[in-house]
Amino acid sequence: MACCIVTYVDVDGLKHTVEVQAASLYEAAALSISSFRKHNIHPAGLAELKVEIRSSIFHTVTVKQLEHWLQTTPRTPREMATKERLRGLL
Repeated sequence: MACCIVTYVDVDGLKHTVEVQAASLYEAAALSISSFRKHNIHPAGLAELKVEIRSSIFHTVTVKQLEHWLQTTPRTPREMATKERLRGLL
């Protein structure tokens, strides 16, 4: 399940937004329509529902791990350029 922000713009140009917990795009759409209808808002037909999936991904790296990675041999030209740029920052 993911937190989804679903937005709908009605025929008058008013934007309506609801937050739902859903496991898929279609579940988020269905849950949002249900929620909108509870508030007397009725998207229908060709109405577009914009679904934004909110997720926070966290990673942890130590300074020592960063320094070690910067000293290893780059595998690609892109990685080489990245490492050179990051070394320049430190």
